[in-house]
Parts: sequence; structure tokens; C-alpha cells
Amino acid sequence: MKYGSLIMEKKEYVYLKKILNISGYAEDFQTLKSHQKLLDELKTAQIVDNGEMPLDVIRFNSKVTIIFNNGIEKTIQIVAPTDKDVKNNKISILTPMGAALIGYSKGDIVTWEFPMGQHEIKIIEVQQEKTFNNINITI
Repeated sequence: MKYGSLIMEKKEYVYLKKILNISGYAEDFQTLKSHQKLLDELKTAQIVDNGEMPLDVIRFNSKVTIIFNNGIEKTIQIVAPTDKDVKNNKISILTPMGAALIGYSKGDIVTWEFPMGQHEIKIIEVQQEKTFNNINITI
């Protein structure tokens, strides 16, 4: 892990903790397991002001290009649950994939348990968007 632990912007951290706490009744075991692992990782996360956020760290609305251990490459955007749109590759933070990537940075390799088993994902590109769920974020 490039920065030693997850890095989260303060407002996004508070929002994420809130939605994880109210989503404790996920429909399937795998999603609950992903939420718990993310909550565990958040305990040691570095929480920083917006101006201190490294540009290569995945946060809400980041567009992320990843490559799976089987060689498949994909670009997705990590979004709030209300903004999910699978057809346009907008993945909710509450999905196992969203939970696996948030707070990691370009070059990191993430090992995560998905519904189809454990996979290793390498983050090869991170692009930032400018707003998050009515919170203005200047980048």
C-alpha cells in the first residue's frame, strides 16, 4: 500500500461511516462481509482535509482503471449509492468492488473477497471528479 493505510477526506469519511452504519442490513452475506472489512480498514485510515488529499487516491466520484489478476482491465467510477448506474460503469461504494477500492491509490494491489471468490486487483489509473453528493470538492 503506497501510503501505508487508506486515505480519506474528512467529509467523505463521515458520509461513508454514516451510510455503512445504516446499510448494516445488506441483502447478502458477501456484501455484509465487504462492509465489515471496509469498516475495519477505516479504523486505521488517515483522515485528511480536502487540500491534503493526494490526487492518486480513490475517493467518491473517482474514475479508476483496474486490472484483475486474470488480465481483464476495466474502468469504473466509485459513487454514492444514489448515483449508481451500472450501465455507465458507476459502481456504488456499498458494493464489494466499491468497498475494495475506496481509499487506495494508483499502483496499489488490493486483495478482496468477491462473490466469485478472492481476487487481486491492481489500480493502474485514478482520475478525480470535482463534486461529491452536493459537497463541493475543489481539486
